[in-house]
Amino acid sequence: MNIAFFTRPKQDVIFVYSDSTVRQTLEKMHANGFTAVPVLDREGHYVGTVSEGDLLWFIIKGEGGEPHTMAIESLEQFRLTDLIDQTKKNPPVTISASIENLIIRAMETNFVPITDDRGMFIGIVTRRSIIKHFYEKNIFPNE
Repeated sequence: MNIAFFTRPKQDVIFVYSDSTVRQTLEKMHANGFTAVPVLDREGHYVGTVSEGDLLWFIIKGEGGEPHTMAIESLEQFRLTDLIDQTKKNPPVTISASIENLIIRAMETNFVPITDDRGMFIGIVTRRSIIKHFYEKNIFPNE
């Protein structure tokens, strides 16, 4: 079995581009009901993952790190590139990695970004899809 078996392809994944505004990102996440999404550059490389928490702390801390709040309108001024250094969590796994490596990474996060050997984003594997697979295979003993 390989990682491709579990991978949800890019065309079926909600993601944002690194040049999207903070407001656009919040709106897209809210509209789709996600608390975190992959961030790609315009060439399709995986850049990082941004979460609601990352966006909230950016809003609270402001551009210079000073504690304050921002008006929602001002969020149009800021691009994800303004905060992406803070989102280095959730590194990708390459499509050629082992299933063991994938499972270890899935234990740490709700989804694992999958890239090819060039760093191009090709999809995600959700923790749910891994658990569902093993549950359906009756890996767990009946009690």
